[in-house]
Amino acid sequence: MKTFKSLVIGILVLFLAVSTVLGGCQRVETPRLKVVTSTSLIAQIVEQIGGDLVNVVNIIPPAQCPGHFDVKASDIQKLADADLFLLHGWQGEMFSQELIASANNPDLTVISINIMDNWMTPPVQIQAVDAILAELSRVDAENAAAYQELAAEYKDSVSAKEAEIEARLAEEDIASINVMCSSQLTGFVQWTGLNIVATYGESDSLTPQVVQELVDTGREERVTLIIDNLQSGQDAGAGIAEELGCTRITLTNLPGGFKNTETWEKAIDYDIKLILEAIAK
Repeated sequence: MKTFKSLVIGILVLFLAVSTVLGGCQRVETPRLKVVTSTSLIAQIVEQIGGDLVNVVNIIPPAQCPGHFDVKASDIQKLADADLFLLHGWQGEMFSQELIASANNPDLTVISINIMDNWMTPPVQIQAVDAILAELSRVDAENAAAYQELAAEYKDSVSAKEAEIEARLAEEDIASINVMCSSQLTGFVQWTGLNIVATYGESDSLTPQVVQELVDTGREERVTLIIDNLQSGQDAGAGIAEELGCTRITLTNLPGGFKNTETWEKAIDYDIKLILEAIAK
C-alpha cells in the first residue's frame, strides 16, 4: 500500500513539474498595436507590413472623399482606444484636429505621412511603405525586425505588379490616347502613359463656362476618353463625355472603393482593366 501511495505521489510530482516547465515555454501573447488610419490607402499598407502584430481600424470610407467626411461619435471612440493615429495631412483631412482633441487620449501618438503624390502609382506606393515602416518601427521598436521583413516582401510584390502592368500597357499605343481626367487622378494617369489634354475639378467647380471650355479643348485635341475619380465625383465628367460623344470611365484612388478592390493590388488591377477595356473600344 505504501508503495502504491509513493507511486501516486511520484506521478503527481512529475506531472506538476512537467506542467510548470511546459507552462514556462508557452508563448506569452503581447497586445497588438492599435492603429487608426484616416484612409484605406494607409490602412492596407499597415495591414500588409504589420501582419498579426497590429490591429487596424480605418475612419474614412474608401468610396468617400476625405474632404467631405463628417466625424461620428464612433470615430472619436476609435481614437480614444488607439495607440497610433496615421493620417495623410491632406487639406481635406481638416477634421482630424477636432477628432484628436475630442478623443482626449494622452497616450495617442499622431503621425502624418506627408506624401502628396498619387499613392496608387507603384513608385509612390513603395515610398509610402517606407514611410509607414519607419513610423511603425519607431513606435513599436520591439517588433521592428518583423515589420521590416513584411515590408520587404510587400515591396517585392508591388514591384512585380508594376512590371506586370507596364508589360500590359506596352502592348498598347498608350501615348496616342488623348484623355481628360479628374485632377485627383493626374499622377496615376500620367504614370500609365496616357496623354492628358486637360484636367478638371469636382462637380461643383464645373460651371457651364468651364464645361464649355473643356468640351472645346476636347474637340480640338480629339479626346477619346474621360476619366472620373470615384472619391471626388464619379459623374463629374459625364456632361463633358456626352458632349464629346466619347467613352467615360470611373477609377478609384483608394483601395476598397469598389467591390473586391480592398488591397492596392486589387484596386490598381481594377483601374488598369477599365483603362484597357476603354481604349480597346
